[in-house]
Amino acid sequence: MKPISILGSTGSIGTQTLDIVTQYPEQFRVVGLAARRNVELLAAQVRQFRPEIVAICDEDQLADLNVRLASLDYCPLVVAGEAGVAEVARYGDAESVVTGIVGCAGLLPTLAAIEAGKDIALANKETLIAGGPVVLPLIEKHGVQLLPADSEHSAIFQCLQGVPAGGLRRILLTASGGAFRDWPAEKLSTVRVQDALKHPNWSMGRKITVDSATLMNKGLEVIEAYYLFGLDYNHIDIVIHPQSIIHSLIELQDTSVLAQLGWPDMRLPLLYALSWPDRLYTDWEPLDLVKAGSLTFCEPDRQKYPCMDLAYAAGRAGGLMPAVLNAANEQAVALFLEEKIGFLEIPRLIETVCDRFSAQNTATPSLDDILAGDLWARQEVKSASLELEKQVISV
Repeated sequence: MKPISILGSTGSIGTQTLDIVTQYPEQFRVVGLAARRNVELLAAQVRQFRPEIVAICDEDQLADLNVRLASLDYCPLVVAGEAGVAEVARYGDAESVVTGIVGCAGLLPTLAAIEAGKDIALANKETLIAGGPVVLPLIEKHGVQLLPADSEHSAIFQCLQGVPAGGLRRILLTASGGAFRDWPAEKLSTVRVQDALKHPNWSMGRKITVDSATLMNKGLEVIEAYYLFGLDYNHIDIVIHPQSIIHSLIELQDTSVLAQLGWPDMRLPLLYALSWPDRLYTDWEPLDLVKAGSLTFCEPDRQKYPCMDLAYAAGRAGGLMPAVLNAANEQAVALFLEEKIGFLEIPRLIETVCDRFSAQNTATPSLDDILAGDLWARQEVKSASLELEKQVISV
């Protein structure tokens, strides 16, 4: 059995990974589990999967977790806080660590896992977007595998199997278009939180669902593809594909195009990241092209989705700018989910913060630079949102 640990075990990625473990008990063994604050679900997972170590990031929930685990017939190591999550990441004989923590919070635990020689099943794109200049050298130094576990980059990775070095010409990332793909741009000023959380194809967490609605999710994936596959930004394109059957495509030097297809199901890329280079048999519903029906494509509306171009600009600027963009987006989305700003203020705040930072950008950032830039961007979004609120009140 392959020993694995899961960061973010109570979230969408974590629960689907554990579904895979349940289906393949002879293939995978859970060494560690880490969650943010969902004590009830985490305790249930511990009872079922019997990890050696368990972490709750919210230290205020530690006492509750200990009470819930008191009746166990074995004694896992129970830790708390960000240090506890990092301890799970580096712990024991786990060969692979699934990073399902949302946002830049996944960066430090991922670095801990890499430094401990663990392979990474990367389901947290922000780790690479914010920390790429630090993460990639560590991957090389420690000789570990960084395997994409989200649908788009897994699709690209799968298509690249057997492609010779230098054979890749272009990447095409497919996007569903999110909750507002059929809305006219002028209606977006009326968006409510519940509207943004109605993704047409995928079941995901709140933050990433809003990112899909703004298309920032796809812009962040462009930056991630740059770090993962080494193509420059002029050769990474986005295409709207409403059916979410083709999960991404690659174009080769001879103009051949390869695609990976499947029903919208995150278990497939997660399973491939954990089982690579093998292919495990599943009893999941096979793709039926007749049932899928027509597959359609269109260019993204750059006026409707300004976050996409903000991401391209940050990626091309390089250095610390992707980390600042990512942090600004996380904070702006958080304010939107708290109903403190409107939907259209998300890209406005991100652009404002990135513009303010441009003169401070550092070409070769250290980890300390990245963490400082992340904190600065979050504070700037809060300040800019207050300024925006005052302008609205004065008008």
